[in-house]
Amino acid sequence: MDLFMIRNGKSAVNLMCFVLVIFGGSVNGRRLLSQARPKPSNAAPFARWLVSESSWGVLSTIADDLGGAPFGDGLPKEGSGIPYFYLTSLDPTAQYAMKDHRSSFTISEYQLGTCGKVDPENPTCAKITLTGKLNLLDAKSEEAVTAKKSLFAKHAEMEGWPEDHSFQVYKLDIKDIFMINFYGGPKPLTVDQYLHSGLNELTALM
Repeated sequence: MDLFMIRNGKSAVNLMCFVLVIFGGSVNGRRLLSQARPKPSNAAPFARWLVSESSWGVLSTIADDLGGAPFGDGLPKEGSGIPYFYLTSLDPTAQYAMKDHRSSFTISEYQLGTCGKVDPENPTCAKITLTGKLNLLDAKSEEAVTAKKSLFAKHAEMEGWPEDHSFQVYKLDIKDIFMINFYGGPKPLTVDQYLHSGLNELTALM
């Protein structure tokens, strides 16, 4: 496991990278996609596709002492669109989130291998940032049990992580969405549109 921390002023970004065992196999280090890429003009299904297919991103929290976490959004083809994280309180990410819940989660399409030969910064290689509040779930709640099942389905290695590290499930309650997947600036997309875009709408191909 590689752990990188980038600190700038009063913010901190934690990026965790793991070698993963994923359902569906992998191709050149990337897992096989379970859904086809929607048209960029179809903003809500595209956003849900990008989040559902991704297995890692960058989770940012507020570092009060200065003034990427693995995640899952559901079982394969059954994602809810809501990111869940399996974090330990030994990690500053969880420590910061418990003091100031404001957080953001950023994903790049480049990891999926669907950007072709274009640069990762090209607007046609999508990137999305979900902003909201990172909250710890009650370990005994049905949501936490389901979320943990989804996390383990996407990151099989997690199930064997040390129990004495007190890993717990966190949920990002989304308040705002910023997505660029083509030329012309960010796509107008509300949280309601995003959450109510079912995966069965992913039928239009670019």
